[in-house]
Amino acid sequence: MGQRRFGRHVIETSNEDKLLFPGDRITKGDLMDYYAAIAPRILPWLRDRPLVLERFPDGIEAKGFYQKQVAEHFPGWISTVRVEKAGRQTQDLVVCDSEATLVYLANLGCVTLHPWLCRTDRLRHPDQLIVDLDPPGEDFGSVRAAARACRELFDELGLPTFVKTTGSKGLHVVVPLDRSADFDAVRELARDAMQMLAARRPEALTTEVRKNKRKGRVYLDVARNAYAQTAVAPYAVRPLPGAPVATPIEWDELGRVGARSFTISNLFRRLARREDPWKGLRRRACGIAPARRRLERIRERES
Repeated sequence: MGQRRFGRHVIETSNEDKLLFPGDRITKGDLMDYYAAIAPRILPWLRDRPLVLERFPDGIEAKGFYQKQVAEHFPGWISTVRVEKAGRQTQDLVVCDSEATLVYLANLGCVTLHPWLCRTDRLRHPDQLIVDLDPPGEDFGSVRAAARACRELFDELGLPTFVKTTGSKGLHVVVPLDRSADFDAVRELARDAMQMLAARRPEALTTEVRKNKRKGRVYLDVARNAYAQTAVAPYAVRPLPGAPVATPIEWDELGRVGARSFTISNLFRRLARREDPWKGLRRRACGIAPARRRLERIRERES
């Protein structure tokens, strides 16, 4: 047993030398160190959001699990929010608003943090629209092309776009929203826009949910744009060899990076020499009503 102190909060740690990434000799203590160090960068994307935990207490080579409901043993100083489930049931989810909470979760073997796309004060109104670009294999070039195509279409619709690597296989294209629209309206806009994009480039892009019908094309996934759905947080670690990290990037970097270019081993060198690519994202939050009108006009022209 050990202890880590964060202000008035003391975390009783356990098995810090346990290998969570055996092939890379990365221990639970290393993961805790990473999340403590990245706290200033990651907390703005976690604060005030319900959170789903992806835990691997026995390491990434063992079966992990997702945790939603806060356990009874969680200390009282950890923030939570009560959310509705199906059938009018409720559950309490973690809200990660401090370095202490980050490290406490890492001590539980929580490798990846998956926040909701909304904030706790308006759970039915997202503050972001996300298109998850899922390649059919390991061809990241096709994902880059899909991301650029998404950006071009969103430019036509008057929507600002930001991009991040997922740390897994693909990219997320993100549109910051002003929370004037609910999840249903946002998902409908995302679905219709991606259907239009796939119709423009049917040889490369698809909105087909079933994998056996994608035929080697990049999947334009908009399913995350719904109540209680999540997306990997910027700067969260993924449970994969090398401990890759989901990382915001500039659009002009797209040709030079891959989905797993950044890891807990090299990320801080990047951060030391580059300004935050998502600086100012929130200031560009917008409504979707003008984009919906533009989309309808484009559909009429192209039909």
